[in-house]
Amino acid sequence: MIARGWVRGVAAAVVACLWGTQALAAQAVEPLRENILTGAAQDEVAITATFSGSELFFYGAIERNRFLVEEELAPDVVIVIEGPSSPIMVRKKGRVAGVWINRQAIRVAAAPSFYAVASTRPLDEILRSGEDRRYRISLDTSVYILGIPTSAEDPEEFRRAAIRLRQSEGLYFAEPYGVELSDRTLFQTRLSLPANIVEGDYRARVYLVRDGRVIDDASIKIPVRKQGLERFLYLAAKETPLFYGFGTLLVALFAGYGASELFRRLRR
Repeated sequence: MIARGWVRGVAAAVVACLWGTQALAAQAVEPLRENILTGAAQDEVAITATFSGSELFFYGAIERNRFLVEEELAPDVVIVIEGPSSPIMVRKKGRVAGVWINRQAIRVAAAPSFYAVASTRPLDEILRSGEDRRYRISLDTSVYILGIPTSAEDPEEFRRAAIRLRQSEGLYFAEPYGVELSDRTLFQTRLSLPANIVEGDYRARVYLVRDGRVIDDASIKIPVRKQGLERFLYLAAKETPLFYGFGTLLVALFAGYGASELFRRLRR
């Protein structure tokens, strides 16, 4: 009886010791702090005569003050690319005498010329609605259209129509699984720019999300510029419109004269 009691006492002491060790180990784990480090493969995008679109490659890593324990999940990464604002014309059709015609046309003063969102998972699964509105991440919360007159019957309808118009042109899109996360630390994504993008400064915003909240963010500016003859003509038309118009007139006159001379000689 004494031996059994001694064995039970030793077993209880061992269990208590193990439990105490685990508790101390759990208490010794530092609070997790995470930061995001990111970069882009391209410093700028050049629009040339043969420009048919471009692909932007983003990469980065998650910096931590300690290693993740086994039961801790990896955070999520969201990458947003936003182009400069530009005007957009929105028309509303109506049926008059059995024929569909444009009844109302509104020129929206400014809307993002390009907007793309890529994430490790769908936004509604990883991001709280309050955080989404605060940082204006998703397409619906970030596209604010200014300049709609008060005479519009339903301003929100025109906002949705402008979004659908840009989506049909390939300028607004989302890729819910577009960001690849490796080893819970490294991430990368590729986003395509269509051929019909406008010139200007594009901004990439990168968000680190955990438990529905944004815990860190970073941004990168990517200039998109015309190059070569396209840039020369663009700057000439913008900065010296009088000389640009005079030059185009001369080119048209010489081209017409050259064509007439060519046909005259061919008839001989």
